[in-house]
Parts: sequence; structure tokens; C-alpha cells
Amino acid sequence: MDPPGRPVRIAVVGAGVIGLSTALCISNRVPRSSITVLSDKFTPDTTSDVAAGMLIPHQFADTAIYKQKQWFRATFDHLFAIANSAEAGDAGVHLVSGWQIFRNLPVEEVPFWADVVLGFRKMTEAELKKFPQHVFGQAFTTLKCEGPTYLPWMEKRIKASGGLMLMRRVEDLWELQPSFDIVVNCSGLGSRELVGDSRILPVQGQVLKVQAPWVKHFIREESGLTYIYPGASNVTLGGTRQEGAWELAPDPGISRDIFSRCCALEPSLRGAYDVKEKVGLRPSRPGVQLQKELLLQDGRRLPVVHHYGHGSGGFSVHWGTALEATRLVSEWVQALRTPAPKEKL
Repeated sequence: MDPPGRPVRIAVVGAGVIGLSTALCISNRVPRSSITVLSDKFTPDTTSDVAAGMLIPHQFADTAIYKQKQWFRATFDHLFAIANSAEAGDAGVHLVSGWQIFRNLPVEEVPFWADVVLGFRKMTEAELKKFPQHVFGQAFTTLKCEGPTYLPWMEKRIKASGGLMLMRRVEDLWELQPSFDIVVNCSGLGSRELVGDSRILPVQGQVLKVQAPWVKHFIREESGLTYIYPGASNVTLGGTRQEGAWELAPDPGISRDIFSRCCALEPSLRGAYDVKEKVGLRPSRPGVQLQKELLLQDGRRLPVVHHYGHGSGGFSVHWGTALEATRLVSEWVQALRTPAPKEKL
């Protein structure tokens, strides 16, 4: 199928953190490939631009813990190297320290990711005095990835290695055949319609982005519903989890509730200014969809790799799952470059 010497043409559908990291990973690791990213939305209009981008894993019900830990470690190591380079500011990747606090003793005092983040320990009595309503806490240093900075940085690197960005809504993967040899579906919530996956649902999240430059530590309440995440240009206050809600307009009542919950944990936020409301729809699924599929239609073949459904855990595992998606792409490339056995007459 593939004339020798011609680059294999790969389409990546979706330009959030998953699509771009997958495109970048393929361009780094799959020789003789040409990459085109197609999406109806690019930064700053993706779900990834709303996300706080904190590396604190979300647990997937349908995925083995060892696998989630492997994805998280690969992502942490990759971003840690960026954070320790001269590129850190341009990439929007920084270390941030803080606390995860609990009103009751957690079932699990040491989560599976404790030895991946830096300096994980139980909070001292003295530290807990800051949070009189809470009886237990964990202190650690992790990474924060600023979507509105990190996404353009990845786009720039993909373009520098010859990749293309096309703003286009893909209604059917077959539209991409025969222009492309392999399609990588990173369409997130779009996979509901694009590939008919009814297991993926929106989990709506509303956040506030505020100016409060004196807030230096992250604070996250046990369930992850209330959080304060300081970043390079603002502080993200959250949040909500509305399963099955598609609404993208912020609700002022919810904004007031988020603000008062966050001020209860960090009273100095009463002085926050320049408050912006944002809403994102997390592409939630019991587990990440990460697999190959060969689509067949009227004797035509379209090799696909699915890579979507990260819910609220996209930033935490994106590089780990992109590496796995890239391995699946490499398997398709290998298959396309292997001459088919000659049919016996």
C-alpha cells in the first residue's frame, strides 16, 4: 500500500492537550511520517484551556492502578524535565507546592501516586492549624501545566517538525480517507458523535480565574471539589462536577458558591480581583479509550488509533497515554510498510 520512501500520512483529530501531545509524540518517534492536526477548536477555545492543569491524578474505575501510575510517572518525568529547562516559562510548566486536606481520616493515607510527586508527607499538627475544620492532610510538590501556554508551545513544536494545523470539523472519520493512511482519534467528548461512543459523557466544570498573586500554595479538599491552584498568570478557584450537563455559560450562583468555599479555606482570597468565570466539559469515561481499530467500508480500509476519554485526568497522564497511542500508531505504520504476501493464482 505504501510506496517506498513516501512518508506515512497521519491525521490527528482533536487539538486539546491529548491531540497535541499525541501529534508531538508521533512526530518525535515515528520516522518518515507527516502529521496533520484537524480540529474545529484550537487553543484558547478547548477544554484544556479551562483546566487548571495540576498533576494530581484522577482515578479511572476501569483501568489497572499500575497502568495509571505508569502513565502518571511518564507524564511527571516529561514535564519535570521541561520545568527544569530554559523552556519552562514558554511551555507554562512549573513546580507548585501545597496541601491536600481532609475533614475525616481518608481510607487511603498514602495514594498510589505518592512516590511520583516530590516530597510527599503527612501534614504536621502545626500546618493543620491553618485548616481548623480539617483533621488530616498531605503535603507535596507537584507540577502545574498552564493550558493556554502549553498548548501553543506544543503547536509551535509540531509545526517546527513539519506538522500542519487545520481548523476543520470532522463529521466522519471516512472523510479523511484516502488523504491519510492512519487516523488518530483524540476528539474527546466529540467521540460521542464521531465514533458513536455512548460511554463518554460530559462532566461540566465551572471555575474562576482570579488575580491573587500572594497565594503561593495550592489547597485541595479531599474530594477535589473545592480547590485553589495558583498559576503563572492567575489563580484557579474551583469547582463543580455536573454529570451530563452540556451548558457552557457560567452560572453566577455557582460562581458565588465556589468563591465562598475557597475563601473558607484561604480567607485572603477575599482580596482577589479581576475575576473571570470559565466553564469546561470534561470528556468523562469509566476508562481511557486507547486502542487500534481497522475500519472497513466497501473494500476500503482505514487504520485508526483511538485515544480519548480522560475526564478530569487529562493533564496528569497525557504524555504517558500519548506514548502508548504512539506505540499503537507505530504498529499500524509497520503493518502498512510490510509488503502484503502475494496471492497464489
